[in-house]
Amino acid sequence: MSELLDNYRPAVGFDEAFGPDGVRSWYTKVVERFEYLTTEELHRIERLVQDEFRRQGITFTVYDDDAGTERTWPMDLFPRIIDAAEWKGLEHGLAQRVTALNRFLDDLYAGERAALHDGIVPQWLVTSSKGFERNAFGIDVPFGARCMIAGIDLVRGDDGGYRVLEDNLRNPSGISYVIENRAAMAKAFPALFDDHTVRPVDQYGELLRATLEEVAPPGAGDQPSIVILSPGPFNSAYFEHAFLARAMGVELVEGRDLVVDDQVVYARTVGGLSPVDVIYRRIDDAFLDPVSFRPDSALGVPGLLGAARAGTVTVCNAIGNGVADDKALYPYVPDLIRYYLSEEPLLPNVPTYVMWDENQRAELIDRLDEFVIKPVAESGGYGIVIGPHASDAELAKARATIEADPRNWIVQDLVQLSSLPAVVDNKLSGRHMDLRPFVLTGEQTRVFPGGLTRVAMREGSLIVNSSQGGGSKDTWILADDAPEDDDTAEDAA
Repeated sequence: MSELLDNYRPAVGFDEAFGPDGVRSWYTKVVERFEYLTTEELHRIERLVQDEFRRQGITFTVYDDDAGTERTWPMDLFPRIIDAAEWKGLEHGLAQRVTALNRFLDDLYAGERAALHDGIVPQWLVTSSKGFERNAFGIDVPFGARCMIAGIDLVRGDDGGYRVLEDNLRNPSGISYVIENRAAMAKAFPALFDDHTVRPVDQYGELLRATLEEVAPPGAGDQPSIVILSPGPFNSAYFEHAFLARAMGVELVEGRDLVVDDQVVYARTVGGLSPVDVIYRRIDDAFLDPVSFRPDSALGVPGLLGAARAGTVTVCNAIGNGVADDKALYPYVPDLIRYYLSEEPLLPNVPTYVMWDENQRAELIDRLDEFVIKPVAESGGYGIVIGPHASDAELAKARATIEADPRNWIVQDLVQLSSLPAVVDNKLSGRHMDLRPFVLTGEQTRVFPGGLTRVAMREGSLIVNSSQGGGSKDTWILADDAPEDDDTAEDAA
């Protein structure tokens, strides 16, 4: 082995590249390529990747970083590989889950709220959610596709099996980095692709536009007008907003660029007002329309909610989706799948306990050091306490906070996330990771062939978010003509 692989240290848990008998077959050629890399060659490739990201302006923003908020996107060179058969199973499970969530959301806001009346989900839990939005009642969405773009976070436990960790149904981000990771890898390290047939990812813009066209209002015609509504260049995901606008060939607008007249949305252009049929919004519900929501919002469009209710414009994702990615609702998703689809869930949840339940709270409150403690409405990894890694003071604070506001906390079993080699200090060392695939729903539900693999670059860490020091990997979905991987399937079983 080269110096890169000398004394390789796997992380605790399931290593996706190295099994008990050595390198797993899907990774054989990749490992061989890295074995022949010198430290100098590695540095050259890393510089190529970072230079490409800087040249393209591929960045993300950390709001609470005193050293400076904007950083170049971090990507590790060792790719993640998912074989065709394994991916097919994930596709079915992801499509099933998002279909059930769409059914629930459409039933909640435009139907009879059957899941609440039949006691599948407690009504008080839904109506007390910060993501629940009464203003969304009665707004119809074509095909019931209230969640047109979903990002479902998956983790892989000690047994190699996948589990859903979290549902992101409001404004899931990260797809631009999936595409740019691939472009940078193909340019900086093309030889790595010579031994594999990897499904492409550069067609996302075309697929997204087709999905948005499908959900346009009936009166939109054959070529619906689509815009991306962004808060502006100071938003942490602004690079992605601009990237997707270019990829789809649509306008990137801010609230001041749109106006509503007689319940129709128009874009201000040099040629006058131009009607808008579909708005892919990257603004939270509260800021969308100062008439119906926060009156102090300068980001939204006055009258937008009225236009959506009149059916002249489709807002994507739909208003009120946050109720379904409230972590307090997450434990009920398997029951929603059974209720709406009459099917058993294909992808299990991580075992989760709700702190508003007195019995569960009493059982676990003194054992928080064994679990992961999560606030139900936070994102980006903020507020999470990893019990086994927490100090006594942190655990005491978590107990007090839970007791004071049990509705807003869940506790989950600790999943020792699977790992892959990552380049750290001129060597390959195991680092934990998750996976966020993207699911698009219009007339049908499609799972995009790939996803954002996020990596906890600090040794032993389980926090993968880039805002807290995480990185990413290029994620390869192998084409159907790839050979079967017996040992991966065996390990996953």
